Amino acid sequence: MNRYSKVILLAGFILASTATFAQQKPVVYAAKKVTVFSTVKDAGKPMEQTDVLTFKTLKQPLETQTMVFIDPNKTFQTFIGIGGAITDASAEVFAKLPKSTQQELLTSYYDKTKGIGYTIARTNINSCDFSSDMYTYVADNDKALKTFNIAHDRKFKIPLIKQATATAGGKINLYVSPWSPPAWMKTNNSMLKGGNLLPDYYQSWANYYVRFIQEYEKAGMPIWGLTVQNEPMATQRWESCVYSAEQERDFIKNFLGPTLQKNKMATKKLIAWDHNRDLIYQRASTLLSDPEAAKYIWGIGFHWYETWTGSTQNFENLKRVNEAFPDKQLVFTEGCVEKFSFDRINDWALGERYGLSMINDFNSGTTTWTDWNILLDENGGPNHVGNFCFAPIHADTRTGKLLYTNSFYYIGHFSKFIKPGAKRIISSPSRSMLISTAFKNPDGSIVVVVMNNTDQKLPYQLWVQGNAAETTSMPHSISTLVIK
Repeated sequence: MNRYSKVILLAGFILASTATFAQQKPVVYAAKKVTVFSTVKDAGKPMEQTDVLTFKTLKQPLETQTMVFIDPNKTFQTFIGIGGAITDASAEVFAKLPKSTQQELLTSYYDKTKGIGYTIARTNINSCDFSSDMYTYVADNDKALKTFNIAHDRKFKIPLIKQATATAGGKINLYVSPWSPPAWMKTNNSMLKGGNLLPDYYQSWANYYVRFIQEYEKAGMPIWGLTVQNEPMATQRWESCVYSAEQERDFIKNFLGPTLQKNKMATKKLIAWDHNRDLIYQRASTLLSDPEAAKYIWGIGFHWYETWTGSTQNFENLKRVNEAFPDKQLVFTEGCVEKFSFDRINDWALGERYGLSMINDFNSGTTTWTDWNILLDENGGPNHVGNFCFAPIHADTRTGKLLYTNSFYYIGHFSKFIKPGAKRIISSPSRSMLISTAFKNPDGSIVVVVMNNTDQKLPYQLWVQGNAAETTSMPHSISTLVIK
């Protein structure tokens, strides 16, 4: 090619680029509407539409003005979804309800239009604390897993998972987690109170995950992912098993990872850690600094049960993991408010804890967010060790009615409006009394969630590219602002 041909090609490229740029017209926010949906303490219906805003030109805000700045041109992680755990407890309570109440629950959680649009589910491998009894899927000392059978789950859990999937439109990202291997595989010969997996059973336990996934998929429930171990640093009075970071690393790289790959399950999302934010960086760095372990790990899971001090949790630790390992996913795998008390069903602090966590988790790089039990009874159970907790929805099995805590609505302010495939964008309040996060959906709509957990009424303006829309954040409220 001579130099004249190169000049012609370059000119053609410049013209084509100019034409493409010309087609990408700048967004005119003055022509867009902002629909506001709010949940306010002691006022109105939850998640009701409270306003429609319009933009006005505002090139330079003043320091005396309260603003929430968003920038759709700066994008971050891709949103995967929000959901909750379908445990034995949730499924057993569900089975006790009248058919009409069952349908109400399914619609409330999983219907994309009438409900809050859950797209994620988690369930337990073997029993957990939120089971009525202790169980596994094999006979004692069956190292070859010849007796493996999921008959236990066919009574309650599997029917509920299938109905939830159908209500969600036929697809839900279901992932699975063990709380403990069978007692005979462990150093303490018990599923309870910690203990470790015996080295002689590493391969058998890795095979156990594969068998569980195979049996669930045969029963018509595709498995999207799995976690290695629920809370591997906790010695609980319920089902638990302890792994140091090095033990989890070696189990993944020498047994679980290769076993999944050998059984054509390399595409399953393998999530490590699955415990609190406090130790997350140490665990993530130990696992992911080893290339042979890291190649099998899709994400790092975390819970919120570290020391709780009201407005402060270890959110910065998530950012450190995201900064150090940007190619791995951050997944919130479990959280609930503990120590159930029926007289706290209407406590506004329940939802505010969810809102605080979700906004900060997403702003720290989280892609997937999973609540704990989707449903519990009027006692915060059933739970075979008396570890009763709150859920977003409780069923009063004496009356057959559902009781919605405000945490259901706080979660809904995210899950109903942010769609899978959305990209997080910049959201930056000018006052610390407001916290917010924002996403751009695949259809181009922008979703901004703003939370106010103070006693003050806070007027503010939503600002984007020299345009601002005025609104007010009420005391103890959460609002979702949708720009279309």
